Amino acid sequence: MKITIRQAQPTDAKNAAPLIIDAIGDIAKRMTGETEWNLVEQGLCELFKRNDNRHSYLYTYIAELNGTVAGIMVLYPGKDAPALDRNLSDWLAKKGATNTEVDAESLADELYIDTVCIDPEFRGKGIGSQLFTYAEEVAQQKDIKKLSLNVEVEKESAIRLYKRLGYEIVSPWTIVGEPFHHMVKIV
Repeated sequence: MKITIRQAQPTDAKNAAPLIIDAIGDIAKRMTGETEWNLVEQGLCELFKRNDNRHSYLYTYIAELNGTVAGIMVLYPGKDAPALDRNLSDWLAKKGATNTEVDAESLADELYIDTVCIDPEFRGKGIGSQLFTYAEEVAQQKDIKKLSLNVEVEKESAIRLYKRLGYEIVSPWTIVGEPFHHMVKIV
């Protein structure tokens, strides 16, 4: 079993979009301005192929198991988030979306783990742990001392996992009107 992690390419959009939807659920509707899942997926594919938003291939890493896409991680510097989110908001406005507001999810001094999702077929094989380790390597390469993520307050098993990985709850956070914990790990 050989797991490799690589920078995503625009051609990975069709494999990445369903995993992003799996990870963020209804938030994907808000991020694309769509209500039908097939249109949500198309919108995420479009965003993925662009280079100017948080769901771009430039901020996505692909985990492959024996050459098959097994998982993804979306990861970007918090200092870049305002520009990325402004571009996303502008894209939504041009589409005529009813809500173009994009909630901030990180602080400027953090490397933010926006999304991690493992294909259900490949869960339980340590791929998620390897992606989190890879995020630490990226943080070190970028000389960023804090990794962060947000987790819904009711997702107790995820919170326990993140704590085992060294993340601590540092503050409450709100995304699309819902309560989250903002968790940070010093690397």
